[in-house]
Amino acid sequence: MTSIVRNAVRRGCYLDSVALMRLSREVATLRGVEDAALMMATPANKAILAEAGLIDADGQAAGANDLILAVRAEGGEAADAALAAAAQLLEFKPSAGNAALSHQARSLRTALSAQPGANLALISVPGDYAAAEARKALSCGLDVMIFSDNVPLAEEVALKRDGKALGRLVLGPDCGTAIIGGTPLAFANRVPRGDIGLIGASGTGLQEVSCLIAAAGGGISHAIGVGSRDLSREVGALSTLAAIDLFDADPATAHLVLISKPPAAEVVATVLARIGQSRNRCTVCFLGGPAMQLPPNATAAATLSAAAEAALGRPLAAGPATAPRPAPRRGLILGLYSGGSLAAEAQLVLLAAGRAVASNAAVPGAEALASAAAPADRIIDLGADEFTRGRPHPMIDPGLRNDKLARALADPSLAVILLDLVLGLGAHPDPAREVAIVLAGAPAQHPPVVASVTGTEADPQVRSRQIATLEAAGVLLAPSNAGAAALAVALARG
Repeated sequence: MTSIVRNAVRRGCYLDSVALMRLSREVATLRGVEDAALMMATPANKAILAEAGLIDADGQAAGANDLILAVRAEGGEAADAALAAAAQLLEFKPSAGNAALSHQARSLRTALSAQPGANLALISVPGDYAAAEARKALSCGLDVMIFSDNVPLAEEVALKRDGKALGRLVLGPDCGTAIIGGTPLAFANRVPRGDIGLIGASGTGLQEVSCLIAAAGGGISHAIGVGSRDLSREVGALSTLAAIDLFDADPATAHLVLISKPPAAEVVATVLARIGQSRNRCTVCFLGGPAMQLPPNATAAATLSAAAEAALGRPLAAGPATAPRPAPRRGLILGLYSGGSLAAEAQLVLLAAGRAVASNAAVPGAEALASAAAPADRIIDLGADEFTRGRPHPMIDPGLRNDKLARALADPSLAVILLDLVLGLGAHPDPAREVAIVLAGAPAQHPPVVASVTGTEADPQVRSRQIATLEAAGVLLAPSNAGAAALAVALARG
């Protein structure tokens, strides 16, 4: 049957990207639907839809303030039914306990009139418009969290300089995680309050450290995401430095943890000089970063789990019980990751064990996946731009990873398959079940699957339930992402 692409356009209709990703996932699961996307009709998004083969003439004619409902289906009847279902989902009026699509104010000033005590604005609009909305929020005296990505680097620098001049904090752009005053924002976990503060140019890095601290009985004062580019040479750690100032003024914080994927060396020197003046004890976890001359009040951590231990001042617990280990087998390790920082950490663990590693998001010492000449372990960041263009992030929709996992389970060259499962607000409601379904259809002699679960008992998915589902499916569990990578190395030494 010939595939049909159809679009419906909602004029002047806006929903934030997280809500649209959830709706896209739901529509894509309908009978006869091959692919689906709900996106604001910005030029960049229309290009993404065109590349995915999901746009027609109606969608091309839509304006930047319009919403495109796009489906590709097995025939016109299925396409029409999917568009009707998408329209019905858009009209859904949630109850007070389900506010994912609740009414939103049409402007920042209208929102402030309804909530005059607000002190932070979360910006989740297409990247072309995010900077303008952030400036409005700063001018209204608000701190700003910019969830949006695809914001030009020059705009990020200008916004953060404006924030510094105004005494306001700018989190992001591309800030996916924060916990402010005990309130989790975007992709974050429900963790107890405590005296450990986190600063991260790393969303899943913040999640992993905060959850490990929570599991060990500790708590978080605040977790401030600063955006993935904050420690670049161009941005110069503007938000990181501002966050250190805030934590120094916070009597509830006694220990500070800084987390990042590889930062610029000259920026590291600036940050270390600043934390040397901090009243707090500090732990620095710059994954794949340069050698550091630390001040007396700081310690270095090579992994996220080591950072959690340093902040707590004690070792982490052994973690979940797991099935007996199979005998080691010859072959390579394949990591299928939804968290970019977790993928980076796994590469570092494998490299430290003397293994050759290739990745689409390579850390220092690893090869670029596209140019790797010799056989090497492969760590794939499925949240990278090349995999999320026109589709939801794998933390929301694990469909792409499911497909890759199914193929990997039949690959005789693999010794181990390595996975991360990231729970929390905004994430898939039951990622362990998705893995279990794929494993149920795997060949009898498939490579062992090793995983870790980033999350807490208070998360909507409930960490212990996810672990139980994985164990029942035969997955080998480790207490941390670094522990899972280390277990994968042990099993691939045959």
